[in-house]
Amino acid sequence: MILVKLLQNYLLFNGSCMKSFTIILCALMLTACMSTDPFTGQQKVSNTAKGAGIGAVSGALLGAALSSDKDRGKGAAIGAAVGGGIGGGVGFSMDKQEAVLRDKLQGSGVQVQREGDNIRLVMPGNITFGSSSYSIRPSFESVLESIVIVVQEFPDTVLRIGGHTDSTGSASLNQKLSEQRADSVGNFLIREHVKAGRVQTKGYGPRYPIASNTTVEGRAQNRRVELQLLPI
Repeated sequence: MILVKLLQNYLLFNGSCMKSFTIILCALMLTACMSTDPFTGQQKVSNTAKGAGIGAVSGALLGAALSSDKDRGKGAAIGAAVGGGIGGGVGFSMDKQEAVLRDKLQGSGVQVQREGDNIRLVMPGNITFGSSSYSIRPSFESVLESIVIVVQEFPDTVLRIGGHTDSTGSASLNQKLSEQRADSVGNFLIREHVKAGRVQTKGYGPRYPIASNTTVEGRAQNRRVELQLLPI
């Protein structure tokens, strides 16, 4: 709604007719349809609708800014239509990927998290690697193969792989181990014919804990590899 307010102020400031803004706002309200999350049963605005709405407002702002004074309303309307289509398409594609990943990874121990148009797969260290090792457990290879099937089906994403450790041991050792583990997952995906240009790897050591390093349980959560799927 912040973007909608910005658009409204922009059109008022430039003296454009409010009719164009009303058309855009109605379109956003129509796209902001509710959907039911199949995993929680809760009603929510679909990510497709969010993407369409954000894209529409962003496109409207750009269209208005690039138009002459007398055509700002028309430029905003055209920009909203184009931006809404692009934003909705990205959201729809990521919605589909999320649904397929949740289905394939159910019971695997991998967490599927959604953050806007980004999907994050959190792979706990206890199911991916042995202690102080960066060799992928044979039992986890089938899980990665399932992920490969999905990312091959949806090629318009970048795969950003991050390795993380707990704070036990030296900083240099943890940094190196996190890099090696991220590289191991990345190399596995590439060997399974995921294009190398889509795969990015980086080790973060213990810098980004998701739990306390003062407990055994917390350290276990911090030892992980995260794979983010980001729309191109």
